Amino acid sequence: MICRKDSGDLDGDSSMMNKHPVKATVLQKELGLVSAVCLLVGTMIGSGIFISPKGVLLYSGAVGPSLLIWAACGVFTMLGALCYTELGTMIPKSGGEYAYLMEAFGSPLAYLFSWNIVMVSKPSGLAIITLSFAEYASAPFYPGCSPPFIVTKCLATAAIVFIVTINCFSVKLASYVQNIFTAAKLLIIVIIVGTGIFFLAQGKTENLSNTFNGKSVSVGEIGLAFYTGLWAYSGWGQVNFITEEVKNPLRNMPLSIIIGIPLVTICYVMVNMAYFTVMTTNELLMSPAVAVTFGDKVLYPMSWIVPLFVVFSTFGSANGSCFTAARLAYVSGREGHMVEILSFISPRHLTPSPALMFNGFLAILYIIPTDIDTLINFSGFSQCSFTLLTIVSLIVMRFTRKELKRPFKVPIIIAIIMLLVSCFLVLAPIIDNPDIEFLYCTIFILSGLLPYYLFVHLKVEWSRRLMRPITMHLQLLMEVVPPEK
Repeated sequence: MICRKDSGDLDGDSSMMNKHPVKATVLQKELGLVSAVCLLVGTMIGSGIFISPKGVLLYSGAVGPSLLIWAACGVFTMLGALCYTELGTMIPKSGGEYAYLMEAFGSPLAYLFSWNIVMVSKPSGLAIITLSFAEYASAPFYPGCSPPFIVTKCLATAAIVFIVTINCFSVKLASYVQNIFTAAKLLIIVIIVGTGIFFLAQGKTENLSNTFNGKSVSVGEIGLAFYTGLWAYSGWGQVNFITEEVKNPLRNMPLSIIIGIPLVTICYVMVNMAYFTVMTTNELLMSPAVAVTFGDKVLYPMSWIVPLFVVFSTFGSANGSCFTAARLAYVSGREGHMVEILSFISPRHLTPSPALMFNGFLAILYIIPTDIDTLINFSGFSQCSFTLLTIVSLIVMRFTRKELKRPFKVPIIIAIIMLLVSCFLVLAPIIDNPDIEFLYCTIFILSGLLPYYLFVHLKVEWSRRLMRPITMHLQLLMEVVPPEK
């Protein structure tokens, strides 16, 4: 028997709805300027600045070139972010490069981007960050030796599950976590830089003399040094992944770039100068964890604060990576390039929980291998390749999509410089050392054309019949619904 309310009850309900309007079942605009800056800075400053100095120094050959590469990576990042700001304000959709490649070149290239980033780059990046988190978090319990692999892998898995749970529960909670851990990582950077300035003021400059005396390096090694440095800067396009959730994006997106990236660049250069002030090049190259060795040398008996804050830093970076990765999977599912369930959201929490869980599941799978360097090189090569294509899309749309409004417009010379540098970063390591890994990476990226042809272009009927009941049961299990149009 169906009960109906009388008109008085309906009037009462109507007044209650006016006082407490029901939010539409879509992702809400809940991120202001501070949250956007914290997401950008917090995602960029992860474990890289505490590990990558060794790699940049190894490939660049000396202290001077190493510092120049760190600064050049910051300039490159800033130029790229300005180009992305034009794209993000011109095409105000979440998904980052995916939306821009779709608009400029159509569905196939956008699909290849989502295929690569959703399936490999983003979850493997999360796996790398959480493994770094686990190594630093477990190190105090294994003095004098490295923690067992099983311990770090289990701890990294637990961190991924916890981060995914936070992001599924609330966008605001995830942003608060990001803001807090960004403040923590900036605090440890201030401590490291302040310590370096203290020693410089005392006249400890011997490690910074003759900074350009070192081994000769090839063009390919310079490219690899840039790869390693840019790994520490990775995350500079993260705000573009969440455009639809940023309040007043036409104002806050450019401001977050202008504030965030120069701050990160200054932090990175100053931290490296602090390292080189206290440590010799041999000590830095031999150190398993540069920041921890730095702390042991100059902060004893308070050296424990360095690994503690590195744990905070990596956790915050992992949280930001998880937050943005899910938005790309969500948008790809919404456009029909990924399974439909990834585009569903929780009506209770208004979060893309299926996309978050999928990214976390893949990240846990990528924890199983032990060769992190291969994952870093794969991510660096693929990301530089799609950055190159995205810059090409900006230039192409200057001529093919003149009707689009551009609230923020960069000089075309900046886009051309970015294009040339991106070409160098993609081609130089291949020409200098044509490693088989680059071929594997290219094959994997292009292999996405097969599922695109079958499931997006042809839309084979058997796959739809197969996925329909699976989607229905997953929807019931996770209590999610399609987003409102």
